[in-house]
Amino acid sequence: MKFSIDKQEKYSLFKLEEEKLNSMIAPTLKSEMIVLNAEGVKNIIFDMSSIRFVDSSGLSSILIANRLCKGVGGSLVLCKVNDNVLKLIKISQLDSILSIVPTKEEANDLVMMNEIERDLKAKN
Repeated sequence: MKFSIDKQEKYSLFKLEEEKLNSMIAPTLKSEMIVLNAEGVKNIIFDMSSIRFVDSSGLSSILIANRLCKGVGGSLVLCKVNDNVLKLIKISQLDSILSIVPTKEEANDLVMMNEIERDLKAKN
């Protein structure tokens, strides 16, 4: 599996460099997300610009990443999602669970906004 990770102060940008997120890739993706989580990464921006196809095991790995982030008080944000993949996410009704935005900039803004909200709640 080809991917890159760009660690920032408040999040890590994970970019999968594969066209298919399927049963061949999903277990490795899950492992990478678990490693990031174990390293203390709370927020992950998942750049999906290279991905053209996702199957049920791929969706499962995304949901696991989402659960890991939420479990430590963070968030997973998907960006640059292909139209066909987005249709599948909507058909599966996962668009109500997952945070999906068009660009990396919007993903960054969403992560920062979520961090500010969590900080404010913690102070009250």
